[in-house]
Amino acid sequence: MADLKERLLPPKPASAINLREASYRPSASGRQPFQGVDVLGLKKRGQGIRSWIRVDASGNSQIIEVDKFTMMRRCDLPARDLRLLDPLFVYPSTILGREKAIVVNLEQIRCIITADEVLILNSLDSYVLQYVVELQRRLTTTAVGEVWQSDNADLSRRRGSRNFDNVYGSMSPDYLPFEFRALEVALEAACTFLDSQAAELEIEAYPLLDELTSKISTLNLERARRLKSRLVALTRRVQKVRDEIEQLMDDDGDMAEMYLTEKKRRMESSFYGEQSLMGFKSIDAASVSAPVSPVSSPPDFRKLEKSLSIARSRHGSMRSTESNTESIDELEMLLEAYFVVIDSTLNKLTSLKEYIDDTEDFINIQLDNVRNQLIQFELLLTTATFVVAIFGVVAGIFGMNFEIQMFEDPGAFKWVLMITGAVGFIIFCAFVWFFKYRRLMPL
Repeated sequence: MADLKERLLPPKPASAINLREASYRPSASGRQPFQGVDVLGLKKRGQGIRSWIRVDASGNSQIIEVDKFTMMRRCDLPARDLRLLDPLFVYPSTILGREKAIVVNLEQIRCIITADEVLILNSLDSYVLQYVVELQRRLTTTAVGEVWQSDNADLSRRRGSRNFDNVYGSMSPDYLPFEFRALEVALEAACTFLDSQAAELEIEAYPLLDELTSKISTLNLERARRLKSRLVALTRRVQKVRDEIEQLMDDDGDMAEMYLTEKKRRMESSFYGEQSLMGFKSIDAASVSAPVSPVSSPPDFRKLEKSLSIARSRHGSMRSTESNTESIDELEMLLEAYFVVIDSTLNKLTSLKEYIDDTEDFINIQLDNVRNQLIQFELLLTTATFVVAIFGVVAGIFGMNFEIQMFEDPGAFKWVLMITGAVGFIIFCAFVWFFKYRRLMPL
């Protein structure tokens, strides 16, 4: 587990917050990033109050306790979406794009992603803590990169050189929106967790199956049965994650719905545009010297202006939807990258299942071979029993109560044994030849 944690989480920068120590150590600003961390906060309190970990766009985190209805109003989500995140219920992996949030339920990672923050159900699970730490690290790294890029831009403006700006502008990475960075960390955590489970299953499976082929026993068969049950359950979970990513990639509308930052920016721009337009109209109205009576303004003109404003808003929403549909390439590439990862994990499990099926076929062949040998031995034993029964028939005939001259001859007993044995041997050889002729026994 320690090796996996070191592999998942690279060295943290000095600005990142350690989740396990933050609850006992105050930050530089004098406030704790996780306020009121305790074990009781992880359980259900009151009427639907739950403990959440909130991570904002700057990487700062804190513990908040919110009830279900407040969370519904805060993220504009229906109750059925919050029910997907309830740890008391077991739901398959799901990624839902809503108007103001993205609901993510990927294995242990259950969170709500908005344009400004990520809300994760508070848990002592190591994978949840790793997700929060990794998200903080990436957000902090991104903030440092943005500061570095802005400093370079200021320096280039001071020097008045465009080449300097172009050089550093080309070196700056193309950062994803906040919601996609959080979604990427969740996908990475889920894919890494499932891949580690598949790797552990492979390490345990192959030696067991090799031992089973060399020694068929009840204990090995029971272990193989348990292994196959775990494999089927893990394959179902991996298949569900793969299908969910594939379904998102196939639906452009769902991907366009997940651009929360873009939708928020457009809503703010439209709001400020309406405010400026209203201010402009008020200035025009004030600049008119002669006041216009409400009777003189025709109502048809007002209706026409209202219909035109509705048409403009609809046209703007349609254009925004079309532009969202056209600019989903970055999200599609992000989903495609993790689709390849989860598909590779599924291929591992499929190969392991095929190996188990081949082992079962080999064991069945071995059992059939042993069964055939037992049948052949039983056939020979039945033939020998038939030959021995001939002696019993002869003894029964000569044991009858009648007198013949052969009983008076002293050498008759030898001749009876010799003739009966020769006849029995000939009959046995005839049966064996018939079995080989009919290919009932190996030649």
